[in-house]
Amino acid sequence: MINELLQQARADAPSVTALAAELIRLPSRGGIDDYEPVLASVENWLKPRSLRHRRLHNPDGEAVAILIEVTGDRPGPVWVLDACLDTAPFGDETAWSFSPTAGDVSNGSLRGRGAADSKTAAAMFCHIAAAVSLQPHKLAGTLAVLLDVDEHTGNFGGAMALMRAIDPVTIAGAMIGYPGHEEVVIGGRGVFRVRLHVHGTAGHSGSSKPNTANAVSRASRLVTALEDLPLPAPVTEGFPLPPKLTITEFHSGEGFTSVPDHATVGVDVRLTDALDAKDAEELIRKASAQLDADFPAPRATEIEAALCWPPYRLMPGDQPAAALFAGAEAAGISARPKVAGPSNIGNLLATHKIRTTAGFGLPYAGLHGTDECVDLSALPTIQAAYHHAVLNLLAPRT
Repeated sequence: MINELLQQARADAPSVTALAAELIRLPSRGGIDDYEPVLASVENWLKPRSLRHRRLHNPDGEAVAILIEVTGDRPGPVWVLDACLDTAPFGDETAWSFSPTAGDVSNGSLRGRGAADSKTAAAMFCHIAAAVSLQPHKLAGTLAVLLDVDEHTGNFGGAMALMRAIDPVTIAGAMIGYPGHEEVVIGGRGVFRVRLHVHGTAGHSGSSKPNTANAVSRASRLVTALEDLPLPAPVTEGFPLPPKLTITEFHSGEGFTSVPDHATVGVDVRLTDALDAKDAEELIRKASAQLDADFPAPRATEIEAALCWPPYRLMPGDQPAAALFAGAEAAGISARPKVAGPSNIGNLLATHKIRTTAGFGLPYAGLHGTDECVDLSALPTIQAAYHHAVLNLLAPRT
């Protein structure tokens, strides 16, 4: 089977490249650009191929994804391929050696923002869906391709809309087309995010009276205390990465003459099996209470919850990881399993008990940085690996 899939992937490569290049030339930076052009471009490609698709919307009615559905002749679960159509910002455009929206091929690399994350994967998944749609008699279940335009905002609106569009109970697993050919990401640390509201007493900076409750000073002490907190080491045979606490925001003050009475501190905690959300909240709560006891203020420090996702981890033999490893091996790629430090859509899907791989794709450079590009020489083998995995997952069971 793999030889046929490799042959098809080589034949598809010019079309995949052309679609990905067109998408790259349409800027779709998360929270910055209008997504309509990139959504319309995909729809224009899908329509003449008679692929069933629809837009998904958030509760406010804004389009957040395109969902393609290929249903087999026999009943079975839903398997998801996911790639985002929105991108990271361009950053300093003067630092790029080519336009962030170049969408061209140079020395075998497809160049421009989104080439790696993840417009090339989106184009590849569209072609896999088109190929699979020609064989409904060989399929038991449904292939759903989710193309998200609300991923880089951190809202993950497309994935959330998928949970509203398809009963999560029917989804057996998902594969996200993040780049990198050497590893299949089978897990990720969870995340617990809070904003701490630290209070003080307002006053004039030039006053002759002492001010013992400057919100900035109190918040600075809390930041130091949080950064000094000891965190547990990885559990034996558990997550290979330790938990992590990072201060990511600090806001306070207005000019030079006013002593601030409020400061906001953002805290990002990466969770593992050694530190869960309850433990993380307790650590932050104790540090805040200690600050309030040692350096009193008119109001106690308040903890505002922002986001909480659990860690997740698949075993290499769990589906769909097993199918993707098998597809990669058949295509001649020796990929190793990896648990990622950052969180991803897989953490969100894990809350619905959906097993997810979150990274296997083309070799890349400049991800979220300068001169983003992917190496197209690996395109046929990566596409064949995913195609092989999809056919295995949707194969009728006797």
